[in-house]
Amino acid sequence: MAALATGDLELPDHIMTPWLGKVAAGSTLAVLSPSEPQKFGTGKAMVFDSGEAELVSEGGQKSSNDITKTVQTVEPHKFQKTVRMTEEVLWADEDHQLQAVSEILAQIQPALSRALDYGAIHGINPKTGAVAASITQKLASATNQVERVNTDKPYANLDAADALVLADGYAPGSIAIDPAFAAKFSALRGTNSEQKLYPNFKLSLEASELDGHRASVSRTVSGTGVVATPSGILGIVGDFGAFRWGVQRAIGLELIKYGDPDGQGDLKRNNQVAFRAEVVYGWGIADLDAFALIVDKVAG
Repeated sequence: MAALATGDLELPDHIMTPWLGKVAAGSTLAVLSPSEPQKFGTGKAMVFDSGEAELVSEGGQKSSNDITKTVQTVEPHKFQKTVRMTEEVLWADEDHQLQAVSEILAQIQPALSRALDYGAIHGINPKTGAVAASITQKLASATNQVERVNTDKPYANLDAADALVLADGYAPGSIAIDPAFAAKFSALRGTNSEQKLYPNFKLSLEASELDGHRASVSRTVSGTGVVATPSGILGIVGDFGAFRWGVQRAIGLELIKYGDPDGQGDLKRNNQVAFRAEVVYGWGIADLDAFALIVDKVAG
């Protein structure tokens, strides 16, 4: 691998490809809704519907079907993370440089992956937890909502959310779920008090099965500890095919050797270098009615 130099670093494919794949290891939305290739900038997708087929009697005349279209807008949003390291990292030999770059990415990747959830679910800046005015499409805006109280059986909330999505013509095949709410399902036992009621359900980001739904568990669903004004979201049930996302700009790792790029003091004075990674996600929601939120009744 060539020596590290100032400016953007060209990451080897055997680092770059796994990194992009790891987005799904940090984002529940990426688990439930596979990414789609996208070009940079605002884009539009057309969804067409021509209605149902017509029964024609023998010798009967045929009528036409009107085509209706729905425009789905995909908007770009950039996220970045900057980390500092001692400048000795630049002195490593060729083998150690590769190890250094890998460790730098290991520090940056999880946060940039979670940023997709924090942006597309809550519409916030993940670093501050504040609402971002630039984000106009977020799942927290869904009007289909089920209020949960502590006396409710968790599957009753799931059933109610399913009913709302079904009533709007969508198939609620998946659920993104907060760990605290997920634990309610995991604790349920059958009539013999020993067998788990949902044995295939995993308390992890990895997709598993929960009462006929593909499920992914993450604290990003509620945004606990990050979202400045909690939304009370415990679960998002719906047809996640209505949510589209992709990486519009491949990750770029920039080496910064001079100045104060993050407000933490002059790099040279502190014998440090900074590494900055940025990613541009694009996402769009075809119809918020494809989703229903399970929310905490006492949340602010």
